[in-house]
Amino acid sequence: MAKISPTSIKYNITADFKSEGPVEKPDVIGALFGQTEGLLGSELELRELQKEGKIGRIDVDLITEGGKTTGEITIPSALDKTETTIVAAALETIDKIGPTDAKITIKEIYDVRGTKRDYIMERAKQLLSGINNVKDSIEIEQELRESTRVSKISEYGEERLPAGDLSSNEIIVVEGRADVVNMLKHGIKNVIGMNGTKLPAEIARLGEKKELTLFVDGDRGGKLIAQNVSDNAKIAFIAIAPDGKEVEELAGKEILQSLRKKVSISEYFRKPERTGFYERNERPREERFERNERPREERFERNDRQPEETEKVEARELTREDKEKLRELVEELRGRNVLILNTNLEVIKDIPISKLGFMKVYGAFILLTVNATKTVISDAEKLGAKYVAAKTFGKLEDTNIKLVSL
Repeated sequence: MAKISPTSIKYNITADFKSEGPVEKPDVIGALFGQTEGLLGSELELRELQKEGKIGRIDVDLITEGGKTTGEITIPSALDKTETTIVAAALETIDKIGPTDAKITIKEIYDVRGTKRDYIMERAKQLLSGINNVKDSIEIEQELRESTRVSKISEYGEERLPAGDLSSNEIIVVEGRADVVNMLKHGIKNVIGMNGTKLPAEIARLGEKKELTLFVDGDRGGKLIAQNVSDNAKIAFIAIAPDGKEVEELAGKEILQSLRKKVSISEYFRKPERTGFYERNERPREERFERNERPREERFERNDRQPEETEKVEARELTREDKEKLRELVEELRGRNVLILNTNLEVIKDIPISKLGFMKVYGAFILLTVNATKTVISDAEKLGAKYVAAKTFGKLEDTNIKLVSL
């Protein structure tokens, strides 16, 4: 690059050359100046352009092998785009370097400012990301209010449970620290967390002196926690987060609504009568067959398939060995199939889950599937199965079937 005005360079012209004989760098540069002189007029004379700082220092790299010379020429340009391409095209008219025939071919013309632009953009992004967002007065006030409430979180007992103000006679028990933080953030102070799903002894002792309300997530995990806590501590009420939501993500309004709807232990664990299910669905499935003239089982006759008889299976508790065998069997399930097993855990049927509602199986004891949905549980009840075993469970309604997680 030229020593004159190096910062004004806009483009780099790169050209390859071949010479039929051995040449030196001064021969190449002399050819560039000499053979383009007077070709483009005084305004684009290479020698004058270099003096004015519009053309930089010309670099030449060459190799001589076997009596011939090849190399590369680099010419920095501060001219505009059009003038630079004219100068580049003029270089290809050179047919001799020194005393030998030669050929020059323009390899590329690239904008050196492009690299600078890329750097500027990347650096600008970094600087922009480092600028803190400006908050308005309302956001600042809200943040201060919430941080003040959260700062009031304390530790209770030897197990150092996260808690708010426990001076009240009514205490709300939640699962973890995040739940406590969310409750404090929305102004509810009489709260304590269990630091997990296992009930701490501190909370059990607290239940002997205070009226405890257990506030659980609105999923199956919340039901399991409610069962565990109520079995091991004196709980007066249970409140439930909206379906599918966790306590830590509830808005203030949702928290208050859930607490207002709290129910007693007996009411929470009382299973609704089966007629209640039918009321939500208007009428039993058997009655709805009237719209289709005859039950599904009868329609099998068109395909020459007859349903099998249903057997009343005596319930028994599953052993550890039974569960190990179920884990092995579930790994062998393919696609969306389910297995129907007898009391000896022998496979009676291996069928697609879509056909389960059409089946009546003799001796069904366990229904084995990868994912137990509400529909699968309902079909298992119709089969007379005692257990449903699965890797995962969806959102379920109350059922008399025992659920086994694998």
